[in-house]
Amino acid sequence: MAESSGQTSIMSEQEKRASLGLAGIFSMRMLGLFMILPVMALYTEHLDGITPVLLGLSISIYGLTQALLQIPFGLMSDRFGRKKIITIGLLLFLIGSVVAAMSTTIYGIIMGRALQGSGAVAAAIMALAADLTLEQNRTKIMATIGISIGVSFGVAMVLGPVLASFIGLQGIFWFTALLAAAGIFLLYNVVPEAKNIAVHRDAEPIPALMGKVLKDTQLLRLDFGIFCLHLVMTAMFVVLPLLMRGKLGLAAENHWMVYLPVLGLSVVAMVPFIIIAEKKRKMKLVFVSAIATLSLASLGLYLFSGSLWGMVASLFVFFTAFNLLEASLPSLISKIAFAGGKGTAMGVYSSAQFFGAFCGGLIGGLVWSQYGLLDVFLVCAVILFVWFLVALSMKSPRHMSSLLKNVDVETDEQAKQITDKLLAVKGVLDVGISVDDSTAYLKVDNELLDEAALDAIIS
Repeated sequence: MAESSGQTSIMSEQEKRASLGLAGIFSMRMLGLFMILPVMALYTEHLDGITPVLLGLSISIYGLTQALLQIPFGLMSDRFGRKKIITIGLLLFLIGSVVAAMSTTIYGIIMGRALQGSGAVAAAIMALAADLTLEQNRTKIMATIGISIGVSFGVAMVLGPVLASFIGLQGIFWFTALLAAAGIFLLYNVVPEAKNIAVHRDAEPIPALMGKVLKDTQLLRLDFGIFCLHLVMTAMFVVLPLLMRGKLGLAAENHWMVYLPVLGLSVVAMVPFIIIAEKKRKMKLVFVSAIATLSLASLGLYLFSGSLWGMVASLFVFFTAFNLLEASLPSLISKIAFAGGKGTAMGVYSSAQFFGAFCGGLIGGLVWSQYGLLDVFLVCAVILFVWFLVALSMKSPRHMSSLLKNVDVETDEQAKQITDKLLAVKGVLDVGISVDDSTAYLKVDNELLDEAALDAIIS
């Protein structure tokens, strides 16, 4: 284990391979899940017994199984091995894709999507990433994986409609099965073997810390936020493709012409706001403003549904705010989580995210069936306004950085003594020491930190 994560370090060849391979596995899995979003509503209308609620469920059921199983999969990887559990998860994803591809009823597709989500390997992948990297490089590989997820979403929005026009919905499910097989290939041919499996408090959930995380009202606000964000995004895609084809007269195979420029420009548009939030230390202002903007954009989709340019403009504003919030929320979790609690906080956060996606499909289908297609956007606007009210009461996050130090401790008493000394160092805001992996997890203010005093205690 490296002594300090505060130093910069060039990634080794093993770390580069781990970064490339694990990001590839994560992104291919998410690509397979996301490609269904823009096409499911358009290619299931012919199925017997299809209803708006069943359509919504077929889109979002993966979120329920993912939310329920991702933390258990991560814990099992500690006991049975990372690659073994990731392989099982990818095989479940592959089997689910095949079941959906061979189904001729909406119920079979729902079963296949549930199986896809049950291959919940996110926590296990993050744990393996931590096993294969030095502390000072861990942020890099986590960022690479995070970026790959965002890229996967954008690619899926464009590739899904194009592929569906040639190979249909069943063809997309066969394609996702191939992606799962490719993920297994990467796992054993690109991702290195981990010499030692350790529990990393900054990268994976720790059951003993779950209670503390669930009692933290600031973290719970963020969990509620990601729940709402993915609820709204999923609910929107229950009806958006149908509106684009019906009210706007845009053929299904041409929907990518809207998604590509909207998503591309929205990524560019959010960058200045991220700079303002991080560099100018205006995180809460930017965060709360983005929620309000997202609610207004949802209202715009309701009001301008009959105009192509009105819909495109509303979608652009929606995805600019969506991408900004999607990037800001994990950053806020990292800032707010107590020292050594980031992995657990992120585990709860991810479960809330996927459960939100599940609820979004159900709510989208229910609102459509009871009131109409357009009313889904109106309900989404109200849900986002509720989130806005909740977010107003959050505390402005302190601009802290995470720091890991290797410490030689064997007992809890030694850990307490070193903790007290570290907390007395200028710029050290929080400390958590794990005797199991001999690591001190610190939250520090880099502008105030007395590195010499810190290193003197550690050494």
